[in-house]
Amino acid sequence: MRIVVLFNLKPGVDPAAYEAWARGTDIPGVNALSSVDRFSVHRATGLFGSDAPSPYQYVEVIDIAALDPFVAEISTEAFQKVAAAFGDFAENPQFIMTEDL
Repeated sequence: MRIVVLFNLKPGVDPAAYEAWARGTDIPGVNALSSVDRFSVHRATGLFGSDAPSPYQYVEVIDIAALDPFVAEISTEAFQKVAAAFGDFAENPQFIMTEDL
C-alpha cells in the first residue's frame, strides 16, 4: 500500500527550514517505523512537458505493508510530536491512499 501526500508550505514558511527538518527529523523518523517499508520526500520542480509550475511544492511517498500497524505507530505520543511539527510547515496536506493494481 502506498500513501501519497501532496502539499504546499504555509505562507511565511522558509523552504530551507522545512527541508532541513524533513531531512533531519521527518525522513529518518518515518523510515524508522517498523510499519513503513520506505518513505521519501520530493520537491516538485514543475509539470512534465510544460513550463507551468506544479500545483504542489512537495510530494511525500509512504510505502506500508498494512494500514492498521501504521496507524498504531503514528498514533503514539512520540510520533504525534513529529506530526504536529509537520502541521506547522504544511498547509492542508492531501493524504491519498493507493493500492497496487
